[in-house]
Amino acid sequence: MIARAAIFWVGLAVAASAGAQVDAAKGFPARPIRIIIGFAAGGGNDIIVRVLVPRLTEAFGQPVIIENRPGAAGMIGAEMAAKATPDGYTLFMGPIGTMAMNPAIYSKLPYSPLRDFAQITMIGSFPLLLVVHPSQGAKSVKELIAYGRTTPDRANYGSSASPFQLSSELFNQKTGVRFTHIPYKSSGESVNAVAAGQVTFTIADPPPLIGQLKGGRVRALAVTSAARHPSWPDVPTMAEAGAPGIEVTLWTGFHAPIKTPPAVVRKLHAEMSRVIRLPDSREHLAVMAIDPSGNTPEEFRRIIAADLQKWAAVAKAANIKAD
Repeated sequence: MIARAAIFWVGLAVAASAGAQVDAAKGFPARPIRIIIGFAAGGGNDIIVRVLVPRLTEAFGQPVIIENRPGAAGMIGAEMAAKATPDGYTLFMGPIGTMAMNPAIYSKLPYSPLRDFAQITMIGSFPLLLVVHPSQGAKSVKELIAYGRTTPDRANYGSSASPFQLSSELFNQKTGVRFTHIPYKSSGESVNAVAAGQVTFTIADPPPLIGQLKGGRVRALAVTSAARHPSWPDVPTMAEAGAPGIEVTLWTGFHAPIKTPPAVVRKLHAEMSRVIRLPDSREHLAVMAIDPSGNTPEEFRRIIAADLQKWAAVAKAANIKAD
């Protein structure tokens, strides 16, 4: 009799929980959705998500509000999002740097990419570009390496977060040249620093680079993809440019606090992945050299787990630590 009673109450609890999950998603969203970005306005992630905001607002029938919380390589925004009420109304725009590279170079993080977040969907993936000021004497990667060797006191690079610093330090390691790191709050700021002639080079994501490249304010020397990118067919890969072993493809996507009801995560995924795949969204993303994704939460989570291992190995081999 006791066993039957226990089974009854367990079953009742499961049913109640399932009902609560359905109810949680049924009226969702009933108010504005906030997306936290761990970097300043004008950076790559900020530009990417703002392209999607009008369609997301339309899809959810509620305003989608961007909140920039820059600082500490995206960690301030990530911690804030991880500690937010897990109801689906506060989300995080989490790129590979924050979610898979920071753990490789910081021994103490105020968040865990997998323990504290439920993945929703990846927006897309993209390569990086190494750019210099047009007046920089180096017109190729080989000439940039030579410049670093002959003028080490002036050789430096700007970066805003772990993907760009890790990629730039990998450049140092593979070329044997020491370019000094100059920190910035966003990739947009580091690109502007190159355009202003304040730093020798930056390795940055496409969104903040597009306008600067078209305006001739910066010059691309190489792309970090394994093959030349169709957006810049005349720009060589790092290997072609004389710096083999530097292949980096980044991604960014949406995450929710880990205890967000699964039914709400599924609803978020359904709408967000649909918006990412809309023809006009794909067109806007393609302009920024982003390959759209919209994958499932499970697929996204597996990618993060694999990249955590990959970049931990890279950082260890290159002896890169930010602490």
